[in-house]
Amino acid sequence: MTKQSILNEKSLDFLEKYLNNASPTGYEWEGQKLWMDYLKPYVDEFITDTYGSAVGVINPKAKYKVVIEGHADEISWYVNYISDEGLIYVIRNGGSDHQIAPSKIVNIHTKHGIVKGVFGWPAIHTRDKTKEEAPKQENIFIDCGCNTKEEVEALGVHVGCVITYPDTFHILNKDKFVCRALDNRMGGFMIAEVARLLKENKKELPFGLYVTNSVQEEIGLRGAEMIAERIKPNVAIVTDVTHDTSTPMIEQKKEGDLQLGKGPVVAYAPAVQQKLRDLITETAEKKMIPFQRSALSRATGTDTDAFAYSNAGVASALISLPLRYMHTTVEMVHRDDVENVIRMIYETLLNIKGDETFSYFN
Repeated sequence: MTKQSILNEKSLDFLEKYLNNASPTGYEWEGQKLWMDYLKPYVDEFITDTYGSAVGVINPKAKYKVVIEGHADEISWYVNYISDEGLIYVIRNGGSDHQIAPSKIVNIHTKHGIVKGVFGWPAIHTRDKTKEEAPKQENIFIDCGCNTKEEVEALGVHVGCVITYPDTFHILNKDKFVCRALDNRMGGFMIAEVARLLKENKKELPFGLYVTNSVQEEIGLRGAEMIAERIKPNVAIVTDVTHDTSTPMIEQKKEGDLQLGKGPVVAYAPAVQQKLRDLITETAEKKMIPFQRSALSRATGTDTDAFAYSNAGVASALISLPLRYMHTTVEMVHRDDVENVIRMIYETLLNIKGDETFSYFN
């Protein structure tokens, strides 16, 4: 495969539509339908499960099974309490950042559709400068223009309604993709592009390929746990995002030196099977795909852990996409890194045999 651009107009149109659709943890199914519709021409069949994970399968009859995986859910909030004055207090659904909330517009999802609101915050003129209070989960609140609890409830808002940000996809300086929820719908997008390339390049694989978009990663890798038991793969290559550490207030001695535009990040961690990881890095070096390395203490904190420790052990590896401003509404990635993650997974698949054990003892 040449180093010409992978992404085309159709794939970028899908990416924008996919990112702009809300898919909060536990409510991923509309996004999954979009993803499956895009993937349909490139796979033989689909598997779905009770909680919404979706899998496009190539060569479903093959005994040897390889997973490539991303997760579909985005962080959000739940309505937790409605005051008598009609203000809404929230709890997290995933790792939502309370510090970015004030002044943000929100979508409250109800059975009757979207109700708009704003995270209010006292004006700078009215705050006591001697004891400035920072935003925290206990003091942020949503104002949807109502004066009483009854008015809020009349809009269809109740405890348990999920809340998302409406921020949409855009491109900065030609090659930086910006949106909320790049973590990790970029993963779902990238594995779909791998399937597209396999189909368009007429590649025949000696194994079954399970293109897996898992749910509920943001609250503990739950979707991956479930779908791993369903698929029972021999190999899993997971893609997620990781921190670009070149921006202010990040300590590189602690977080490592990782930057946008310098390539995918290959993880080193106990859950990463070393022979599989070496196959990935050696393939990248041979194909001149730039990459970076990251060392992770104990767990990777991604769906890699769920796959690795399932079914008596699955050879698993993690390829991450460098990202700035994680868990904000302005998450940012570099187009070149996106294309190189796709290349890395694609080329690695072409080098996996249909009977490889990745055993350390062979």
